[in-house]
Amino acid sequence: MDFGVTGKLGGYYLAEQYRKNVADKSEGASFAELAATKAVGKTENVSFKEMLKSKYPGAYYNVMDTSKIDSSLWGRNDYPWDKYFSNNADDSVLNWKPSGVEPDMQSPAVRAKMNAMLGKIAVVIPPELEEKMKNNTELAQKVMGRVDSFLLANSTPGENEGFLMTFDENGEINHACVVGELKFTVSSSEFVETRRAREAKHAEYERLAEETALKRRLMEQETDERYYKDSINKKAVSIAAYEAAGILR
Repeated sequence: MDFGVTGKLGGYYLAEQYRKNVADKSEGASFAELAATKAVGKTENVSFKEMLKSKYPGAYYNVMDTSKIDSSLWGRNDYPWDKYFSNNADDSVLNWKPSGVEPDMQSPAVRAKMNAMLGKIAVVIPPELEEKMKNNTELAQKVMGRVDSFLLANSTPGENEGFLMTFDENGEINHACVVGELKFTVSSSEFVETRRAREAKHAEYERLAEETALKRRLMEQETDERYYKDSINKKAVSIAAYEAAGILR
């Protein structure tokens, strides 16, 4: 028996079951409702791309390194976010440069671009992260969880919206865009900066807690030493008093 072929068939079966189970629960649901649902069945041998497209039918997926995109360019009204809403996005979006003055958000070109993103979701993964996730199901699930968390945090009930997320090589969101009929927000390096600030704050709390615990231990030690010395001194005084009274002679 060819165990290699059997393993591939087993992985294919699990992936097909995963797709079927999630698809049964996704029909007609909003992005927020899909994000709130848990993965159904086993996820072993199921790639991140399969997880994404199973839970979010129609999601666009591209493998590109967006880490060098300037956050000031990402935030311009004329940045081509809509180009990521394709399963074969052109790499030219990574080196995009403005050709003139930034247009107003209400300009026909910007509104047309935003309208083209409504009701859709796009996720961009760098090659390094995709390679890591191939042999690390746990990492793939963590990245999927970040997609879910972002959608839950940024969805507005009842509003038709579009979502774009790009990730860094560590599986963290480094750029994002949320467009709705009544709103439009873009975020870039603050995702990374916010996470770093949170981690630094946590490290500072741990350092202070450790310092406080050390000071408490030192104070307890000093108290014990003083108590021991006081006990010795009192005992010495008592012995001296007894001797003076002739009790111990």
